[in-house]
Amino acid sequence: MNTTLRLAQLPEADELLSRSPLAALVGMLLDQQVPMEWAFSGPYTIAQRMRVDDLDAGTIAAYDPEAFAELLKEKPAVHRYPGSMAKRIQQLCGFLVEEYGGDAAGVWTGAASGAELLSRLKALPGFGEQKAKIFLALLGKQLGVRPAGWREAAGAYGEAGCFRSVADITGVESLGKVRAYKQGVKAAGRAQ
Repeated sequence: MNTTLRLAQLPEADELLSRSPLAALVGMLLDQQVPMEWAFSGPYTIAQRMRVDDLDAGTIAAYDPEAFAELLKEKPAVHRYPGSMAKRIQQLCGFLVEEYGGDAAGVWTGAASGAELLSRLKALPGFGEQKAKIFLALLGKQLGVRPAGWREAAGAYGEAGCFRSVADITGVESLGKVRAYKQGVKAAGRAQ
């Protein structure tokens, strides 16, 4: 990865997300029921607490579950639900070890089409349809992972020039546009 992501809005955390496929996947996994910046800062916080420069799927999968949960619960907590998220991160890492030899980038490396990549992402523990499409859009829009048909596979999140998700955030201004879009969607939902 040679693009600098700006999802955590914290230089050190964004640097890790930009160079570490596993950190990017973990950040995406954490991106629910907490502010996006908090979620995408999570991988950096975990790495700091583990005293490592990068996350390793094998190490995390093999970590004592109770100790890993405590690592996430330490103040400030990595997520609003640190215990359940610790389990999900370990499940994701275990899957990556089993299916991709621990190489998170293996999920997208060699995917022949956007549909195949979407299928691979949806197979990840903790990644449903929407999360998989958003991550696919992030890969295509910001990280140059663009198998044939990637925009179509990402659905509305793959559209150029939109501000729907983390895939569209490149700085403070675009973060504001994505927040405004999401608030509009929520307001429309409440109005119905």
